[in-house]
Amino acid sequence: MVGGGTLLAAGPALAVSDGSTRRHLSGAEPLRFGIVADPQYAPIEPNLRSGRYYANSLGKLRQAVEAFNTQDLSFVATLGDVIDRHWDSFGAIMPVYDGLRHETRFVLGNHDFAVAEDDLGSVVPAARMDAPWYDFAKGSTRFIVLDGNDISLFSTPAGSERRALAAERLARLRQSGAPNAQAWNGSVGEEQTRWLDERLGAADAAGERAIVLCHYPVYPPNDHNLWNAEELVDLALSHRSFAVWMNGHNHAGNYGELDGRHFVTFRGMVDTPDTSAYAIVTLHADRMEIAGFGREEKRTLRLTAVT
Repeated sequence: MVGGGTLLAAGPALAVSDGSTRRHLSGAEPLRFGIVADPQYAPIEPNLRSGRYYANSLGKLRQAVEAFNTQDLSFVATLGDVIDRHWDSFGAIMPVYDGLRHETRFVLGNHDFAVAEDDLGSVVPAARMDAPWYDFAKGSTRFIVLDGNDISLFSTPAGSERRALAAERLARLRQSGAPNAQAWNGSVGEEQTRWLDERLGAADAAGERAIVLCHYPVYPPNDHNLWNAEELVDLALSHRSFAVWMNGHNHAGNYGELDGRHFVTFRGMVDTPDTSAYAIVTLHADRMEIAGFGREEKRTLRLTAVT
């Protein structure tokens, strides 16, 4: 199996299981986990036009940690944009996660790369990740973490091959008039796409349910979607194991459904001065229940059986 990109190929992408007991979905206990999207912390003044209160995210995240700690959860995942900008912001917000009594999982967002060019290669370990993309199993559910910054205008230094490829991809997309032809978006590269196909195929063979965690949405069509969103939607739907795509990036939230599979965009924690946004997800054999807190919505999503 291909490892997590070019940074740390020996990371968790090579581990197809975290040691959890494998049980058939129909007989499994409900799986519960926490979700945070877009804290975007930075010690700066709020952007009143966009309604983003960056410095307030420390307090909001502490409150979410306290709420998560009252629950029996398998893990808590942050769907990218832990920081808004500046390298020192990692040093302020990452210790808040030390208060969690649960396992933590992270996804890379575009703002996580809003640091000096010399620090770009250190973003992955700063976000407490061994690799930019990876997967892990909990019971009979496989979580596949993608790096949508793989081919983008901000994740690699100027003059790099990946930066040049990103400029080409964006230019072609802009020529087509696509609404997601935005410099703040990115795309999944060919190596990672092959890895995703392989991981979903392995989940198919094992009778697992697969949930994709990414910073960027792919459906419904939106100006925040990955540049190669349509390709990834087609790939995901071609695998019977694929059930849900979870992401942040679009702070307003969003939802779509295709062929009984769900695409959920969680709302940004950074928005508004004092109302937070996070969720606790309970995964049953036949449904997913999302208990939203603050601005996050409550949803019950029916899931098709994995055969």
